Amino acid sequence: MSDVTVLSINAPAVLHANGDVILGVSIIIKTLNEEKRIAATIESALAALPRGIGEVIIADSGSRDRTVEIASGYPVTVVQIAPPAQASCGIGPQLGFQYSTFDHVCLLDGDMILDPEFLHEALSFLAGNPDVAGVTGHVEEMQTANLEYARRVQRNAPENRIGDIDRMNGGGLYRRSAIEKAGYISDRNLHGYEEFDLGVRLRSLGWRLHRLDRRFVSHFGHTANSYRLLMRRWNSKYLYGTGELLRASVGKPYFGRLIAELPELKLWAAVYCWWAASIVILVTAPGLLTGLAMVIALAAAIVLLISIKKGGFAMGLYTVVAWCFHAAAVPVGFFRRRLPPQSWIESRTIGAAQ
Repeated sequence: MSDVTVLSINAPAVLHANGDVILGVSIIIKTLNEEKRIAATIESALAALPRGIGEVIIADSGSRDRTVEIASGYPVTVVQIAPPAQASCGIGPQLGFQYSTFDHVCLLDGDMILDPEFLHEALSFLAGNPDVAGVTGHVEEMQTANLEYARRVQRNAPENRIGDIDRMNGGGLYRRSAIEKAGYISDRNLHGYEEFDLGVRLRSLGWRLHRLDRRFVSHFGHTANSYRLLMRRWNSKYLYGTGELLRASVGKPYFGRLIAELPELKLWAAVYCWWAASIVILVTAPGLLTGLAMVIALAAAIVLLISIKKGGFAMGLYTVVAWCFHAAAVPVGFFRRRLPPQSWIESRTIGAAQ
């Protein structure tokens, strides 16, 4: 005789023989061309389900490799966007969420390995803290183009500190009731900043987000050259995320909080001032060559200052180039056409768990 009793058809929990309620989890794995890692990611997710209670949903944004084929060989639900839906960072979580059924939702990427004990500890934390909408842990970077830079960013970024945080970068476990009150888990229009968007919407409703001092996932990220990765992010519209986020929050009650909590906006504003000063120099200089020389000298001075701060010319030059790309992308993202973020994402079910 089974030692658990299902409480409902799409059971958010089961009742154990000893009287304990076991909470189930909908694990949503976001994928786009992840054939190298997806098998290990799925296996880690299935193994991490609390006593096997829950579901794993592969939310695919249009993979052109064997990601969907590989995923379909496992007892998981595989869904994929269909035209006119287009890939974006924000579309994957919402795609999976609209097919999920359990009271807790865990988000992770298709190149991550879920820690086997994370969900148990995270569920316990949520049960003891009813005002917390989501809980995460550390994202352990396993490979990157610049390991030392990645470690420095991880250590210093405010959203990576322990305790209460403003967003859950990399994913984590969310309370479904909190997501429903916030309207949706992820804005399909965003090509970046989707975690911050969700975080500010939840916090504006009085919810908290929390990071535990333990591992959430191991992440096998990009290993491309930094400049190549920057171009990839421009081509994929990832850099449009800041402008898209600003557009999405205009007129919302949390707009002021969002502006105050994004220090990069001040940085992009400084870049615009630099560009404006360069134009003024070109217009007012006694000659074109003189103006160009002054503009180049100003740019060189900025690169020099940043190189000193970053501890090397290569990092300083890359930082300034990245600033320019990000600043240029803001207005492009801001004026992009938006679709209702709560609308059903056009999709198809390729495989369903048995």
